[in-house]
Amino acid sequence: MIRWTCCLCTVGQVVHTLCEGKWVMGVTLLADEVYLLRRQKRYQVEVYDVINYRLQRRLTVPYIRGVIDMTSCEHYRCVYIADLSECIHRLDVQGVFTRWVVNDKPCGLSVNAALNVLVTCCDVRKIKEFSSYGDLVGLRELTLPDDVINP
Repeated sequence: MIRWTCCLCTVGQVVHTLCEGKWVMGVTLLADEVYLLRRQKRYQVEVYDVINYRLQRRLTVPYIRGVIDMTSCEHYRCVYIADLSECIHRLDVQGVFTRWVVNDKPCGLSVNAALNVLVTCCDVRKIKEFSSYGDLVGLRELTLPDDVINP
């Protein structure tokens, strides 16, 4: 069994090392907490206090199949997780999970200035823009030119 350690860093300096555990699949900051996603039989998000780096709680992510990427939105106070089953999972700070289908395999996540979720789908060379709750209606789906090989 391989055990991994996650280090929180500032510019060129390790400020804290979190305890060893399973593989770290994603990490993001939200509401003065560090959200760390570990690979286990059931994927779990570990939530640490950003000041003293103590574990606050663990949240099991239901229905997830392989993690691709993870990001957060301070405005909506939630974390987004992309998985292999073409879904985006939304976890709010109260621990409420929802999810929606992308209909293509995601390879990256971001939140834009309009507070929408951008999902990069490399296989089909598209960037899809969803609302915080997964609505694509009225939002954009951008198909990238053929010369963009790895968006």
